[in-house]
Amino acid sequence: MKIDASLHDRIVRAFSPLGDEAAAGAFPPASSLSQALDKILPAHAKGVYSKNATPTVVKLFTTASVNMWLRGIHSFLVSCSLTGVSPGWACVSGYYSSHYSIRAFAHLLGFFQLFSRRRIVHLQLTGARYTCVFDPKTKDDREHRFYWKIVKKDSNFATDPFFTDNNSGTDDSDVAHRDRASYADHLPQFPVFSPLDGSSLRNRIERISEIEFASPPIPRVSRYPDTEFVQIIAYHRLVRFRNLLDAVLETRNRFWSVHRDPPWARGFVDYQLTEEATLRSRYTL
Repeated sequence: MKIDASLHDRIVRAFSPLGDEAAAGAFPPASSLSQALDKILPAHAKGVYSKNATPTVVKLFTTASVNMWLRGIHSFLVSCSLTGVSPGWACVSGYYSSHYSIRAFAHLLGFFQLFSRRRIVHLQLTGARYTCVFDPKTKDDREHRFYWKIVKKDSNFATDPFFTDNNSGTDDSDVAHRDRASYADHLPQFPVFSPLDGSSLRNRIERISEIEFASPPIPRVSRYPDTEFVQIIAYHRLVRFRNLLDAVLETRNRFWSVHRDPPWARGFVDYQLTEEATLRSRYTL
């Protein structure tokens, strides 16, 4: 993946206010971003509405992005822990690891669904000015399609096959596989429940990180439970987000330097990848 100068500049600007703060206390209370956006939008606003964004709102988009990525890591650990004892929940939590990664990218690009007001919010950067644009939500803006579509159509990610439109109507689809795990009747897999110990979990993740393939292993409904593919592609998406911010911010940003390696995942995840050359993710300008 090659990133353009505008995305590079956007990331640097977004993280700059967090570089001089104590990283441990940088995450705000739950729902801070949605509440802040709700206050900007007038009660009876109709159609498209625009308003200059305060530095606080800009910062909330940034912290929301990193928080979502951390949720993706935690969901990945849960998925790997449940691999042999609950195929259904391993698939569901593995899917949500991917979904949280995609949301992390979307928030980084300045997009957020404000469900309480049925609006799509786009934090736009023009020169040095940020503007929040509120668009009415349509029937096609469902949670598990919208964020994926936003990331896939962005020029920086469009050619990377690890980013998809997440169309539920096909066999090879992340969300369609999740739907099978969550909603299909008479799914038969109920192994004896015996949680993985720490060593087994590390070995599972290490194996996931070392599997080579010629094309992204999108999970298939026809192969349910396609747990391994769910976990492989979730892991690669998590690493892509981390690599992107590492490439842009390096070690200069205090906030990212702390949260890029969460202590509760150390010893389990090393964020290393084994990819064929044609798939290797490269972050350059």
